[in-house]
Amino acid sequence: MPLIESKPDAVANTYARSLFELAEGEGGREKTETILDQLEDVLEMARSDGRFGEFLASRVLGVKARGGALRRIFEGRCDDLLLRFLLVLNVKGRLGHLPAIVAAYDAIVQERFGRVEVDVFTAAPVSADEIASVRERLGRALKKDVVVHPYVDESIIGGVRFRIGDQLVDASVATQLRRMREQLASRGAAAVRGNAARIIENDGGA
Repeated sequence: MPLIESKPDAVANTYARSLFELAEGEGGREKTETILDQLEDVLEMARSDGRFGEFLASRVLGVKARGGALRRIFEGRCDDLLLRFLLVLNVKGRLGHLPAIVAAYDAIVQERFGRVEVDVFTAAPVSADEIASVRERLGRALKKDVVVHPYVDESIIGGVRFRIGDQLVDASVATQLRRMREQLASRGAAAVRGNAARIIENDGGA
């Protein structure tokens, strides 16, 4: 079975809060953000590699066998706290809920440190200086510490699209063109209706 993609619930928030408190106790903000980065790496690997995603979410694979495999995969390659956390999720049968747990942990980090992550979509790759400029402007507007994740989406033609949590701010050329087409179509239909009304009125008066 695939990973369960769902919004954070009470259980996900409980696991995320426990992990955050442990990370903050061990190394403050730096440790909590390191854990977040590594959690997102694990989640991205599970989403992009179907076999690894199945490995995490499978109910057929035994807890002991999966725990041993997790140690072989991650020991020495990620923070020991994260490995211990993954092993706990394995024992509790919660690895398949990793997306919700990661989302909950990310929300806690953002709330605690005034940080917000913004996905920035452009039609072509942008330079480090441009990313820094976007980060600075967004930081001033949002009054938060902004972390920018740049993505390339050629379908937007030009301009830029921002995703901040569940909010999408779209200033892309493709969207502007679509809105123009919709406005033209709407005005065209209105013109046809107006002409029809005038014709009917004139015929009625004949």
